[in-house]
Amino acid sequence: MSVMEFYRQLCAVLGVEGRGGKLGMFRAIQEQILCLYYEKKQPLLVVDKAQYLSTGILEDIKMFMNYNYDSVNCFTLVLCGEPHLNSPLRKPVHEVLRQRITVHDNFNGFTDAEVAQYVLHKLFCVGGSASIIDQAALCAVHSHSQGNPRLVDNLMTDALALGAQMEKKSIDTEVILAAVSNQNLS
Repeated sequence: MSVMEFYRQLCAVLGVEGRGGKLGMFRAIQEQILCLYYEKKQPLLVVDKAQYLSTGILEDIKMFMNYNYDSVNCFTLVLCGEPHLNSPLRKPVHEVLRQRITVHDNFNGFTDAEVAQYVLHKLFCVGGSASIIDQAALCAVHSHSQGNPRLVDNLMTDALALGAQMEKKSIDTEVILAAVSNQNLS
């Protein structure tokens, strides 16, 4: 995404007109953030897949956070992304932005027990039961996904489809390994 696309999207989310090029949009966004702050409606800006943000966008986010906001926090910023988001944030050019990050958490994946809870919870949500998958299969899911929720989801979706094709009564390690092979996770 370009800096201008970022500005246009931010204007749309905040309900302000994106006119006057970058400078005009910047001012409109600043005014709206301040207005919301004074109305006691502190905006929350959540950026998913932030590892793909360009240096230009990160610089402009820093400018939003610096402008007249030293004494107050006019909005909350949440940057979500893959672990390599840390790399650009460590660059000296982003020191000021990094200093404004008050909570920094690196998700290292679910533990073996958390994968089991996650899978069983999702099964319960769709009316399934714990008997549909055995404990060894749950351990295999963790082992091959390293606890990454997206990989767990993909692996389990594939395993359920394969289990049905194989006419299995429950998902066992054999089915998980077949799904691992399908997903190229081995």
